[in-house]
Amino acid sequence: MSAGGAFGGNRGVRPVPPEKGVFPLDHLHECDLEKKDYLACLKSTGFQSEKCRQFSKKYLECRMERNLMAKQDMSELGFRNADEVDTQPEKNGKLGSGPSEPKEGA
Repeated sequence: MSAGGAFGGNRGVRPVPPEKGVFPLDHLHECDLEKKDYLACLKSTGFQSEKCRQFSKKYLECRMERNLMAKQDMSELGFRNADEVDTQPEKNGKLGSGPSEPKEGA
């Protein structure tokens, strides 16, 4: 006989929620378009999230605007500022514009 509760959990032990990541579910589907755009981007890029940062940002902004998560500065969520979302590193490991763009004055 098992001492655990249903599904093998311990009875009487209260789970402790994580500090981050707990926010209301989008029951009214207010941010479905942003979520679908982000997921479609992930699928089309072979799940390379760095290539879908603009969609991730839009989704987070949607959730904050609709009080589905706490409002936070985007820099605290990994975004540098409102118009910069591309953080794809160059081959040498530094952040920048990428090797395919011509440099000014060259």
